Amino acid sequence: MSKQKAVPAVADLYGDLYEPAAAAKIGVRDYNPGLVVTGVAALAAAYLAEHYGAPLMLMGLLIGLAFNFANADTRLHPGLNFASRSLLRWGIVLVGAQITFAQIASLGVPSFIAIAVILALVTVTGLGVARLFGLPWALGLLAGGSVAICGASAALALSTLLGEKRTSQAQLTLVLVCVSAASAFAMSTYPILAGSLALSDRQAGFLIGASIHDVAQALGAGYSFSNEAGQTAAIVKLTRVALLAPTLAVIALILSRQGAGKAGPITVPWFVMGFLAVAAVNSFMPLPPMAVDVSRKGASALLLLAVVATGIKSPMQLLLQQGWRSSMPVVGATLVSFLLSLAAAIVLA
Repeated sequence: MSKQKAVPAVADLYGDLYEPAAAAKIGVRDYNPGLVVTGVAALAAAYLAEHYGAPLMLMGLLIGLAFNFANADTRLHPGLNFASRSLLRWGIVLVGAQITFAQIASLGVPSFIAIAVILALVTVTGLGVARLFGLPWALGLLAGGSVAICGASAALALSTLLGEKRTSQAQLTLVLVCVSAASAFAMSTYPILAGSLALSDRQAGFLIGASIHDVAQALGAGYSFSNEAGQTAAIVKLTRVALLAPTLAVIALILSRQGAGKAGPITVPWFVMGFLAVAAVNSFMPLPPMAVDVSRKGASALLLLAVVATGIKSPMQLLLQQGWRSSMPVVGATLVSFLLSLAAAIVLA
């Protein structure tokens, strides 16, 4: 009987290790323990968010961190990994159902260009602040990108793109905590600031939609100002969400050539293409309102499960060692995002 040759571990384009031998031993039942724990924690987070008016993703992250002790049980790891990776990617695909190209076109070319420029400058700010404080560039990209695009969803997508060799679970968790807290703060204060600055409904909506991190907080803040401000905030915010896919595609192209003497093939992650495909379908063959609502709830559920699993998996000791400096990229990007959005709102809206 000949000895079977061991299959070596390989890594994907973004540096995540994949061990075929280990993966082959994982059956469907092996995912159940981790998924059950993640589901129970997600239900608890949804209950608290609904009854106390707290941000859903922030509650999911905090509940996940409270369940962090469960990560010591290796039986949970297959399910936790599946929730934090696969479910996340499908959640990103479903987000595309909330976007139509007509919504983006309704803003006008100057406003769209302004949003794209703000996104780029805020992302660069995250990288610059990280470099200023001697932090890893991947942490700066996570912070800047999450503030610039759509908060926790963008942070999770960028983390998936960067891979575990470029960004750690501790760094991702720290960014999720900071960006969720900053988004909640912005939702509470930006409408008040817009009123004190005597902004019009359209100007307030543009400011809120262009600067607040998470979609739910942006819409809540917009409609708390006025209906017109809420509608404008929704269009502007969803335009930022639509720019998630091109942003990920550009970063993927850069990473595919990073560190190689010879340029490799141009590769765009499948979930980015899926996001664009769903958005295109919704643009040219508008989905029924019920389907859009179901996809929105489905995306929220999948992203919530991914956030909870990320919290459970996070190495608490490394997270506590990050220090206040690690939060500065989010703080700096948030401040720049507000100032640029305010200037654009006054000039364009």
